[in-house]
Amino acid sequence: MSASDAGERARRYAGRCLCGAVRYVATGAPVNVRICHCDLCKRVSGSAFYARALFPKTAVAIEGEIARVHSSPDLERLFCPRCGSPLFAARHSKPQWIAITLGSLDDPSGLPPTDHIWTSRKVAWLHLNDGLPQYPEMPG
Repeated sequence: MSASDAGERARRYAGRCLCGAVRYVATGAPVNVRICHCDLCKRVSGSAFYARALFPKTAVAIEGEIARVHSSPDLERLFCPRCGSPLFAARHSKPQWIAITLGSLDDPSGLPPTDHIWTSRKVAWLHLNDGLPQYPEMPG
């Protein structure tokens, strides 16, 4: 195992819901860290966009009860049933992955975004000038 492999395995990202009933730890490097501007993500987050990090499901340990709701036929949103905090998203067509909401992390500054998706649905008053790649829809 190389030193960089060991460093990737050593990365830990802890988070929780608002009330603390659900806690999690993700280990290793995320696949990507995206900001989504689609209408479903805006609605589920109650915000102008949805920021999340995608991890292999095997790299995320979750403690506590999780509630689930389908926001589309393929996408399931997972949240705390006590306080309602949105925590995760998972696709049925890609069961090996789980997305973690950046706002639920204890320290979200450790996972800077890699790109913006669904910018065709971005709110008009939001100006993106962070230099990140922007995709009008989901990149291929």
